[in-house]
Amino acid sequence: MLDIKFVKENSDVVCENMRRKNRKDLEIVDEVVRLDGEWRKLKYEEDSLRSERNKVSEAISAKKKKKENADAEMKRAKEIPGKIDAICEKRKKLEEKILKLQMKLPNIMSGKVPLGKSDAENVEERRVGSPKKFDFEVKSHVEILENLGMADFESSARVSGTGFYYLEDEVAMLNVALISYARDVMRSKGFRYVETPYLLRENIIDEVTDLGDKVAQIYLTNDEPKLALIGTSEHSLIGRFAGTEIDFAKLPIKQTSYSMCFRKEIGAHGIDEKGLFRTHQFNKIEMVVICEPDLKVSEKYWKEMQDITLEIFKNLGIPVRVLRICSGDLGDLKYEQVDIEAWSPRKNGWFEVGSCSNLTEAQARKLKIFTRVKGERVVPHTLNNTAIATSRALVAILENFQNKDGSVSVPEVLRSYMGGVKVISKKRN
Repeated sequence: MLDIKFVKENSDVVCENMRRKNRKDLEIVDEVVRLDGEWRKLKYEEDSLRSERNKVSEAISAKKKKKENADAEMKRAKEIPGKIDAICEKRKKLEEKILKLQMKLPNIMSGKVPLGKSDAENVEERRVGSPKKFDFEVKSHVEILENLGMADFESSARVSGTGFYYLEDEVAMLNVALISYARDVMRSKGFRYVETPYLLRENIIDEVTDLGDKVAQIYLTNDEPKLALIGTSEHSLIGRFAGTEIDFAKLPIKQTSYSMCFRKEIGAHGIDEKGLFRTHQFNKIEMVVICEPDLKVSEKYWKEMQDITLEIFKNLGIPVRVLRICSGDLGDLKYEQVDIEAWSPRKNGWFEVGSCSNLTEAQARKLKIFTRVKGERVVPHTLNNTAIATSRALVAILENFQNKDGSVSVPEVLRSYMGGVKVISKKRN
């Protein structure tokens, strides 16, 4: 969310930023500025009445001491509170209206964000690793899992619906190994490991996410107050600081967490394929950083966070690339974002395994998170990144490490987490 002061003083910049994102509703900017002017007039009237009330009270007290008639002042003293209440009610309704419009204004994007209308115009920046050449016809991860007899998609569809799965034996162990490995990497990089709630109050989700993400992704309970199942531990890690002032000496705050993640996945993609690629429930190690509001500082952490994910996949032996997200595909809270994509030998193409975002002040301002720099109250920058989403990583491992006989080699860095298992083979009955 943009600072209202910034919007008023830089309305042309805000409008141009919206044009870069292919937005047509530029009238929102003028409406926010106009309503803020109305709000300020009401606030001035309210403050003036409060000041008058104090003066009238002093006048009444002075006249009573002198035993003079204070009827006129007392009459005015009775009128003022009602007028203050009426103006205060108008002001609060106006605040709500302004806030709703303010939330529709996208964060100012980095000048490095490429112009584009959709994900088709995202730009590849670099690659790490080279795809392996196979001397046999490669299978999909679903074929591999079912041939191994270590996944059950029929039962999960029966008891839960599409978008769920059962994993068994060494493949289930491989999932846990990925979680443990990524957790240890994150701790070695100076990130504090945190276990978080999986349910958050709806208002926290509203402030952490883009409006569209909540509608398309978040499961809500029928409780009062409503609770939401997290779509990523980022929601809990950042939401933890909502409405707080962080001691500047504690910055940067670098945290990582494992969580089960829950997503409705309503939209263009949907859930219509069997397998692990797109599911309603999955495991993820996430990382977040809260740092001082300085672009040089937050961009340094943004690069550091990307490099950690790249290192994880490089050590796993999976080829990946970095894709810079274009203006039309960038979420409204984000200053800049890259996706990390892994190689799929089955599809002979790339697929997303994580994303890294710098949200500058936008997310923290929505959450009312503050700090102080030299006594001045300021809004810190927040960043988030996927260390690893294990379902996607499993797809990449199963496809890239499959063998001709249907077995799957275990990446070397994971073997110690699997009791020394080197190859996953079909069990003999």
